[in-house]
Order: sequence, then C-alpha cells, then structure tokens
Amino acid sequence: MSNLLARVAPLAVFGLALPASASPGDDAAAYLERIKALDDTGPQLNAVIVQADEQTARKEADDAANLPLGGRTVLVKDNIETREWPTTAGSLALAGNRTGRDAPLIARLRAAGGVVLGKTNLSEWANIRDGNSTSGWSAVGGLTKNPHAIDRNTCGSSSGSGAAVAAGFAWAALGTETDGSITCPASINGVVGFKPTVGLVSRTHIVPISHSQDTAGPMAQNVHDAAMLLTAIAGSDPADPATEDANEHKIDFAAALKGASLKGVRIGVMEKQIGTRKDVKALFDRALDDLKRAGAVLVPIDYDMPDKMGEAEFTVLLYELRTDMQSYLGSLPEPGMPKTLADLVAFNKAHADQELRWFGQRTFEQALKATDKPAYEKARQTSFDLAGPQGIDKLMADNKVAFLIAPTMGPAWTSDLVNGDHFSGNIGAGALAAIAGYPHLTVPMGDVDGLPIGLSIMSGKWRDADVLKAGAAYEAVRSAKLSPPSFEPWAPPPLD
Repeated sequence: MSNLLARVAPLAVFGLALPASASPGDDAAAYLERIKALDDTGPQLNAVIVQADEQTARKEADDAANLPLGGRTVLVKDNIETREWPTTAGSLALAGNRTGRDAPLIARLRAAGGVVLGKTNLSEWANIRDGNSTSGWSAVGGLTKNPHAIDRNTCGSSSGSGAAVAAGFAWAALGTETDGSITCPASINGVVGFKPTVGLVSRTHIVPISHSQDTAGPMAQNVHDAAMLLTAIAGSDPADPATEDANEHKIDFAAALKGASLKGVRIGVMEKQIGTRKDVKALFDRALDDLKRAGAVLVPIDYDMPDKMGEAEFTVLLYELRTDMQSYLGSLPEPGMPKTLADLVAFNKAHADQELRWFGQRTFEQALKATDKPAYEKARQTSFDLAGPQGIDKLMADNKVAFLIAPTMGPAWTSDLVNGDHFSGNIGAGALAAIAGYPHLTVPMGDVDGLPIGLSIMSGKWRDADVLKAGAAYEAVRSAKLSPPSFEPWAPPPLD
C-alpha cells in the first residue's frame, strides 16, 4: 500500500514521508496525514467530510491484519450509515443524524478486515434535489475538487469517493449509484468504479433515491482492488428483498480474475454512444486496438437510446424518492430528524441562505406531487423493459456478444456553482445498465489533455464477475499512459 501512495503523487512535495516497511496501522496513519495535507490544507480538495483519529485507525488496521482485507482502509460516501459519525447525505437537515448503526455492507466490510477511515463528500442528496445542480457540492462539505485539475468537476454523486481514491486518501472507497453516480466520478477522476447488479449489495441504512435502481459499489485504483472490496460487501440481507439471491451469486471476485482473458470474446461496440468529441473518439479507438491485440472480436452496434426510457425513468425516480425517503427518515432513531420529503423541502426553505444559494429543489418539489401509483408502475415496466430485455439483453443476443462497451463520460468540465453542470459530447450508455440494474464497470483508458476518460464495460444481470474479468483483461493490455493527479488548476499540456 505504501507503493500505491507514492505512485499517486510525490509525497515529498507536501512534506510527507512513509515508513520503508509499513504495517497496516502505519499505512492508515499515512493516509490520514495525506488527507490533512491535501484535503484539509494545500489544494483543499473537500473530498473527505470527517476522518478517524490516528490512534483508532492504527489499532483497527493492525487488529485486522490477518483478515481477508488485512486492515486496508476504506472511505465511505456520507449517505451510507457508519456507527461513528452522522450520516448527512450532504444536507444540514441530517447534520445530527447519529444513528449509531452500521449499514449491513459496512458490517460486512469490518468483518472482512476493512477499516472505515472516514466519510466522503457527495453531491447533496445524491444529486436528486434539483436539475440545475453543480455536482460535487453539498452544504455540509462544500465543493469537491478534481485532483487532476482542481478547478474541474468531480461529477456526481459519489464525487468525494472518486476524488479521494484518485488523490490517494485511502486504499479504496465506497460510492452509491442510481444512474451514473459511481461510474461518472470514477471516469472523471481517473479511477476504477463498479456498479454491481442491483441486489448484490444491501441498501439497508443507505439514504435512498430509488429501490429500483440504487446500489452501493466499490471505487479503487485498479480492478483487482475493486473486486476485493466487492467480495467483502456483497451478500444477502433479510431487510432488503432485492438481495434475496445475492448469496447465490457472491464469489471471491478477486480470485476469479486469475487468468482473465479476452481471447475470442465477442464485444459489442456502441458506436452512437462514442459521442461527438474527436479527442474522446481517438482515445476510445486506441482502447479498441488494445482489445483487439488481446484477442477480442469487436462487433459494431448501431443503437439509439429511446427517449421514452429516460422519460419513464424520471417518473420512477420521482415516485420512489418520495416513498423511499419517507421510509428511511422514519427509521431514524435520533429525535428531531425530518420524517418526510416535505419536511426536507420545508427545511431547505427555512435555511435557504445555506441550502438554496446555488440551486433550488425543483426535483424534490416535483416528487411531492408524484402520487399516481398506476402511472408509476407503468413507467417502471416501460423503463426496465427498454433498458433490460429490449436493451442490453437484446443487443447482446442479437449481436452474439458477451459485453457492451463505450466511453464512460467526456472530460471533466469547469466547476461553476452559478450555472451548474455542463456536460459535452453526448457520450456513454451507462443509463441502460443503471435502469436495468445490470453491472457496469468503468476502467481508466487514458486522458484528454490531462483529464481522465473511462472505458465502460456492461453486461447482463448477475454477470458481475464476468464484467470484472473483462475489465482486468483490458487493464493488463492498456497501452495509454495514465497521468497522475496534478493538484493544480487545469492548464494546457505542452505540445509534443
């Protein structure tokens, strides 16, 4: 782990040093020093909201040395409950949300020898409050900065987790995704992110958006580490019906990577989802050449994302946001917590200077009116059918391919709290996997002028291990050099 820290950025620049031979406790302490140097001071990335004290982290890491994760450190997105700290979802409305509970996935993490090093910043309410938001901002944590260019965005909503892994603040991190919230920040921050099949990982005691689409997943420096973390957190949870079959599909995902190969594997290339940016296309073409060198058979796929799918998805998210949020808030043990989505809307209005300064809460307000259950049920069937059976499943069957690939996102844009997010290039197909609840992996494939770009690999339900193996096989033959974080504002790289 010390070698990883040294690779992510030269520690000497920040007056830090690591022991020549570190114990798990020494590594944990080194990560905490790095957070102090780069998150609390220096460029002040605002990726970490709260971190463990050194004595506690050292002891927990050393005590776990003989467990599967060996005391490795993990930062946790602050919409996932941990017993030590409040779980805020980035909102001042939940600043006092001390449940004293570990979410089941956190209990599994600790049992496997993982050390919870702290909580990461996020796009407030997982970026569902308003359509004009700036990703990476929360009232609790401020604006997260991209380690590769600190004036650039980190994408939402697992922005802090993506930035923290890129900056070398922990061995790995946990994010959550409803639609793009693991894969987008992973791509833009230049790390690996894996959104598993919905139902492989428990969602109990995670601040929700949608029980149809929500899942937690790992973010790490490489596919092997992501697979290790997934192995630790996956499994059935009686309190989460979606995970009923998880134990049947849980394996040692890291061990399964051994011998990963793409020789003779047919892969569908989503040509219309490459987007309109020539620089991203050039990088993707290089990745395609790498895949061909690895023996993959590339199959072009001509596919248009149906407008009805996104429209139906939004109807689903509005309805489930209202009902699922009420269920979660009703479970909170601390007195004085909000109990309904309407309470959150009222809180934001009462604290508008802090909560609503940069953007509003139109999506929250729309969700309050989303009470038509038959319309919701029809929309859920429509969105799922278009994304799953008539989307990924059909594309794979018709083209006889094992995976679908595309660039994950374009390069990070300049953060702008006044005007909000501005994506470019019409890039990616991740909505298919998000709406269907199927696995989606993003692996770095290089950068555009120092700004990372990820390669998306998707497949069918419960094919998580296969997707991870494909990602590891690509990672092994990737020819593009990955640029380390600069911790500086973006500047044009010199011409060759």
